[in-house]
Amino acid sequence: MERIFTKEKKIKSLISKHEFFDTLIQEKAQHLSIDDLEIIDLKKRKLKIKDEINKLANN
Repeated sequence: MERIFTKEKKIKSLISKHEFFDTLIQEKAQHLSIDDLEIIDLKKRKLKIKDEINKLANN
């Protein structure tokens, strides 16, 4: 039972991080002085988090 609670807590934490990166990417994209490499890095980090969420959700 505790393992399920920990898993759900981890998923919620990852979802929060994913939303943070999504918001950050949107904010950065609004600026004229966009650093494409920074945006690419943020998107990769966001995708990695989504992969972790999916992995945890499917176990």
